Amino acid sequence: MEVLGIDIGGSGIKGAVVDTAHGDLISERIRLNTPRPSTPERIAETLAELVDAFSWRRSVGCGFPGVVRSGQVLTAANVSSEWVNIQADELMKKITGRAFVFANDADLAGLAEARFGAGKAHRGFVLMLTIGTGVGSAFLYDGRLIPNTELGHLVVDGHMLDDWASARARQKDQLSWKQWAKRLNRTLDAVHDFLWPELIILGGGVSKKHDKFFRFLEPPCRTVAAELRNNAGIIGAALAVSQRLRV
Repeated sequence: MEVLGIDIGGSGIKGAVVDTAHGDLISERIRLNTPRPSTPERIAETLAELVDAFSWRRSVGCGFPGVVRSGQVLTAANVSSEWVNIQADELMKKITGRAFVFANDADLAGLAEARFGAGKAHRGFVLMLTIGTGVGSAFLYDGRLIPNTELGHLVVDGHMLDDWASARARQKDQLSWKQWAKRLNRTLDAVHDFLWPELIILGGGVSKKHDKFFRFLEPPCRTVAAELRNNAGIIGAALAVSQRLRV
């Protein structure tokens, strides 16, 4: 099945057509800047632009940075708070005429890694952390998703992870990769002490630069980089349509 998957991030909105049987991108990946302000209307315009760029006429999967339940946005991270309580799938159908399946972006990235990437065929509890503008999380047990966890809001040593351990925080605080890895080590220890996952997958924007910081990590359990890198969210969004995901 071929599906258009879109991943909304705090800095960029990315999309591509995905072969959901194999987890491969079968079109070019198009990235547009996340508009400012990142209101529902402005982001909807950008999503419509992406859909038109692919001349797409069928259902679209879309990852959103926040809690999403039955297509309704309940929280919004790194985008406008005006998204809260918006029925996102209905908004996009009204604007584009296409059916949209919305879900939490980190959940969708985790779903893709469990199906095609670093968590493939792994039994037990897998935790995925997506690290970019913020910190997202996905819980998977025997490949099944437990949706809408928000570890980016977890406070470690007096700091919320979104503001302290994200890629944005590394740049804002002008940290070297080694300095930032100390924060990430503390994050992994805190999360592990609370949840005891058997495998941690690190994804998001930093996954394509894992060679710069993995050597500084001292993880409390097996920890690997996302194999699908920053495309995991796009692939997971497409899977949400093909699997008729409802969260």
